[in-house]
Amino acid sequence: MDKINLLLIVTVISLFVSLFLAFFLFTVKTKNKISNSLFAVYLIITAIDTCEPLFSLFVSNTPSNLGMLRNTSAFLQIPAFYLYIVSVCYSDFKLKAKHLLHLLPFLVVNVILLPRFYLVDSASKINFLQDYQSRPELQFNHILIHIQMVVYFIAVFMILRKAKKLYLENYAGTSINSYNWLFQFAIILAIIYSAALLKNIFKFSDYFNIAESMRIGLLVSQLFIVCWYLYKALNYPDLFRNVDSRLKLVKDLISEEKRNEQTVTSEKEYSEELLKLKKYMVEEKPFLDPTITIQDISKEIQIPVRDLSLLINHKLEQHFYDFINAYRIENAMNILKDVTKSKVTVLEILYEVGFNSKSSFNTAFKKHTGSTPTDYRKCL
Repeated sequence: MDKINLLLIVTVISLFVSLFLAFFLFTVKTKNKISNSLFAVYLIITAIDTCEPLFSLFVSNTPSNLGMLRNTSAFLQIPAFYLYIVSVCYSDFKLKAKHLLHLLPFLVVNVILLPRFYLVDSASKINFLQDYQSRPELQFNHILIHIQMVVYFIAVFMILRKAKKLYLENYAGTSINSYNWLFQFAIILAIIYSAALLKNIFKFSDYFNIAESMRIGLLVSQLFIVCWYLYKALNYPDLFRNVDSRLKLVKDLISEEKRNEQTVTSEKEYSEELLKLKKYMVEEKPFLDPTITIQDISKEIQIPVRDLSLLINHKLEQHFYDFINAYRIENAMNILKDVTKSKVTVLEILYEVGFNSKSSFNTAFKKHTGSTPTDYRKCL
């Protein structure tokens, strides 16, 4: 099988899977409608960008405005992925007029191409592309897309890092694993796009054949990534529990207090609030609720969320996530020690104490005790 046929086969399969997943995301009934739609848009734009082998089969080899628009659609990919990440991380995300600014690179590169490509005849288009390595417009586009990818991926990882910290400081569900998976997904995409940048460098050098070979590898990689995401989407339809973007990190709250010269809470007040919190945790056992948040506890014990967050995350030097899980694990340990409950399985215990994931329970239990729940029960 020659390289051209292989490229066509991989392109067809990749397009089919990408468009199938996009259709699924657009039509599936879920509360994450914006997130699903944004990722579907990302998949469609990526499919447009990678369909060049098929595009060449059905469209004349003569350069066309449609073909150039297909090429420049690559400038829409990363902005769509960035907006998807933001929408996944923050529950109150809404598309606004300001998000149209993400179209700016795409518009700029196409405006630059107007005089010597879009507005000229076919012969001039051919002449323009024959010596593409020396064309300042194409060199500018080449540099701009490199800069765009770097800037957007830095922004993506900053968003994920902050969202995870906010989650740990304010929530105690088990969907923190989802953020870890999303981080892995972003890393793999960053690697693929880095390889794409390297391919473009070869394309604008004397190693055009290497660029063509890398293109096949990238298409195959993209196919596997889409299949991986499809697997996750089908098996975990409610994959993420996003946070409120209005929440602030504890370090920012402390900085604000210092900057505004606010009165620091006294040790006596901290002690009183801590006793109130511990009494509530022991008597009411709110940690048994797998979806408990710091806002829920704040409402019940009438301590402002800001003060409660500072108390737990700063004064106790524990994330809210770990604070709640410590109570869950202590409760699980008591059940494991109870000889009358020796027939109760580990799976039943983890659900009873507020977890809804075996992997999260095992990780938290080992972090708290140094052993797995099964080993702990055997040693009793």
